[in-house]
Amino acid sequence: MTTIRNPIEWGGAQFVSAAHAASSFQRSIEHMQDTAHSPAPALRKISNADIWQSLRQGLDDFTAYRSDVLFLCATYALVGLVMARLAFGMDLLPLLFPLASGFAIIGPLAAVGLYEMSRLRERGVEVGWSNAFDVLKAPAIGGIAALGLLLVALFLTWLGTAWAIFQLTMGGVAPAAPAAFVRDVLFTAPGQTMIVVGMGVGFVFALLAMMISVVSFPMLLDRDAGLDTAIRTSFRAVIDNPGPMALWGAVVAGSLLAGTALFFVGLMVAVPVLGHATWHLYRKLVAPE
Repeated sequence: MTTIRNPIEWGGAQFVSAAHAASSFQRSIEHMQDTAHSPAPALRKISNADIWQSLRQGLDDFTAYRSDVLFLCATYALVGLVMARLAFGMDLLPLLFPLASGFAIIGPLAAVGLYEMSRLRERGVEVGWSNAFDVLKAPAIGGIAALGLLLVALFLTWLGTAWAIFQLTMGGVAPAAPAAFVRDVLFTAPGQTMIVVGMGVGFVFALLAMMISVVSFPMLLDRDAGLDTAIRTSFRAVIDNPGPMALWGAVVAGSLLAGTALFFVGLMVAVPVLGHATWHLYRKLVAPE
């Protein structure tokens, strides 16, 4: 039976909660300082076959927890639809594609809970959707949060860059209607220039996001590593395996594009499969301790 607490009791409970939160934040900062410049793990060479195997394993994880991850990832479809509505309703139509393609940049952050589910399943633990939030209890949550903020900053920089490209190529005039904007983009020289430049610059942003995060997020969950070490290891993993990682990037881009094209609903499948697959790709890239 629940009881109604008086304001003093309620205030005391809130103070205790705030104190616990402050203490956890302090421990996270201390953990980041203690693990800075930690030894880098050994890396493995992988092949294209490892990319396809990781995807199959990711699909297997998705199938095992289909209802749980669909519940979690319905958020992505809703966020995508809200972004599309904002773009149409606030004269931001030129940013619709950059917003959608930005999932490639912030997707690794959104999938952190999925990495945790795959990690626990690998250990034989019975997993449900709530286990995705176990990430918040991870010793390296401070590093994970800092890495997430870095990806968010990269995403916002991409949006600003995309808007600048639109202004420089098409004059920055708000389109009169969606159909007219699509026609101008596809069948005029300025529009075609915007496509070419935007795709090229967007590729650079997506590549940078992949190099920063493909190994670092799983590594921070898996072992007591520093944020700087995790990011360096992620860069090394991509540089040491250019062919397979180029294939991985193409698979990620194609899957997110397909998921977005289906009115963002496809992201409910694309994001979890890619998220689970990323965990298994990490296992293939980084040698065990």
